[in-house]
Amino acid sequence: MPVYALNNVTQTYNGRTVLDITALTVQPGEVLAIVGPSGAGKSTLLRLLAFLERPSAGQIAFQNNVVNEQWPDLAARRSVTLVFQRPHLLRRSVAANVAYGLKLRRASDVKGRVAAVLAQVGLAERAGAMAGTLSGGEMQRVALARALVLQPDVLLLDEPTANLDPYNIGLMEQMIATANLMQRTTIVMVTHNIFQARRLADRVGLLWDGRLVEVAAKEAFFARPSSPQTAAFLNGEVVY
Repeated sequence: MPVYALNNVTQTYNGRTVLDITALTVQPGEVLAIVGPSGAGKSTLLRLLAFLERPSAGQIAFQNNVVNEQWPDLAARRSVTLVFQRPHLLRRSVAANVAYGLKLRRASDVKGRVAAVLAQVGLAERAGAMAGTLSGGEMQRVALARALVLQPDVLLLDEPTANLDPYNIGLMEQMIATANLMQRTTIVMVTHNIFQARRLADRVGLLWDGRLVEVAAKEAFFARPSSPQTAAFLNGEVVY
């Protein structure tokens, strides 16, 4: 049973269709990377998968339940976590930011779980620091830690390492891979970095002008693209 199944899904803003997906499935425990030029609809797709928006038309099924007929209940929505490209942290300490979601859910052993995930992301010594004093890479790591500490079934990532240095990129990618391997977290990741997609993904899809023109296993996507748009994107050609 797929985690998500999208059929004839469109999203329209002010009369302009920005997303038009005929079919897409996301399988349990996989890492699906979505690549494509700016303005292709990648972030819009993530907002639909996170239940932040309803599609203008079409059907989205989550764990075999059609979600645009009956909005997901709280338990279903809590099983999905989205990490935005620009982290929005609270004006609190690093530890308080990571603990926030756990406290809302009245989880047990909040202190221990926060300490464990901060150690995992290399921020144990920064637990008491105010979020506003962090570097950009540290903020991104806190945002990812805040998501991972909830142990979601599905993790949605919008350009998780954009504008980060190689050290922070390596740490973030290690966290993502570990969550997928150890917790079997299903991950849908939007990225401009085709090398990152190649390192982390099981399957890769190309969004082009709001349409999903190709989805394939990683090896086939990069070695034997079936569409001219994919070949052009992989070759680094300018896309309009």
